[in-house]
Amino acid sequence: MDSGRVIITSYGINKPGVVSKISTILAQNNCDIQDITQKILQEFFTMIMIVDISSSPLSFKELHDLLARAAEEMNIKIMVQHEDVFRTMHRI
Repeated sequence: MDSGRVIITSYGINKPGVVSKISTILAQNNCDIQDITQKILQEFFTMIMIVDISSSPLSFKELHDLLARAAEEMNIKIMVQHEDVFRTMHRI
């Protein structure tokens, strides 16, 4: 079990069920979606989530791998980063 929050970024060609699939995986693993934004630009989909994984029975890697398999099934990209890594990468 990892503590803290992660940033989940997903993007690809829009299709029905993308948000549902990702949020279902998170809910089934006791992850708390604290914030979410999504945008559809013509046929393209993008979504960013801030998720608390501190109550999840999965490790960061296990959650990452589970979402990677889902991304492959949906033919989209999903990136999962620890919040502190995300903040460090985007610091000016």
